[in-house]
Amino acid sequence: MTFVYAALLGIVQGLTEFLPVSSSAHLILARALFGWDADAFGLAFDVACHVGTLLAVVIYFWNDLWAMACALPRALEAGEDARRIRLIVVGTLPVVAVGLLFADAIENGLRSPAVTIVTLTLGAVLFLVAERVRPATRLASDITMGEALAFGCAQAAALVPGISRSGATITMGLFLGVRRAEAARFSFLLGVPAILAAALKEGLHLVEVGLSADAAPLFLVGMVTSAVVGYLTVRFFMRFLGSHRLDVFAAYRLILAAVVVVWLFAR
Repeated sequence: MTFVYAALLGIVQGLTEFLPVSSSAHLILARALFGWDADAFGLAFDVACHVGTLLAVVIYFWNDLWAMACALPRALEAGEDARRIRLIVVGTLPVVAVGLLFADAIENGLRSPAVTIVTLTLGAVLFLVAERVRPATRLASDITMGEALAFGCAQAAALVPGISRSGATITMGLFLGVRRAEAARFSFLLGVPAILAAALKEGLHLVEVGLSADAAPLFLVGMVTSAVVGYLTVRFFMRFLGSHRLDVFAAYRLILAAVVVVWLFAR
């Protein structure tokens, strides 16, 4: 892998982490398409790119995150920021459980182009159904503890490549009648502890096995490019969701799945 390839993967991550098209699926397909060794960096490089997009979401939602940080000493008391902290804690529980129990199975058995065909298609169908099942009129402040747990289950499902963290959680929000932009805001805030935990877990693993001098600069390139592109993407996407359905992303996922099918048969 060269610096150019690392930058390209960082750009892919930055574009797809916040758009409901699955960053993990695109990283898997990009490696497969260009013939890169998927095991050379594996999940560790993906997490480095995720750290970049974590920086992007922290910067974009800084006011929300700072307000919650200030409310931490009063997390069990009344107040919207304290309540949001409790919702995020509850919503984080499913991804922690699934990550602890099934992380190895997902990493070793599901990170392949064939799996992404199924998950990209499934996500597209759910987008189309969710947009039409009920009016989305509720605000993020209307989300209950039980609904936060449902958001968390959707986020946990996104550990499977091709599902998409933002796609799964926004779709869950639509099924619950929450407005797209409101669901996206809660989704991105909910994703902060999950991405941070994944980065810390893989970081501890890297400390154990070590990181070569050649690999470290590549990780840095991926992180920086994903941060810059991610910030620009989340700005665009939050504005887009104010007046547009997810249909265009459903169409993109179906087209991409079809392309992968043709590519697999043509190899």
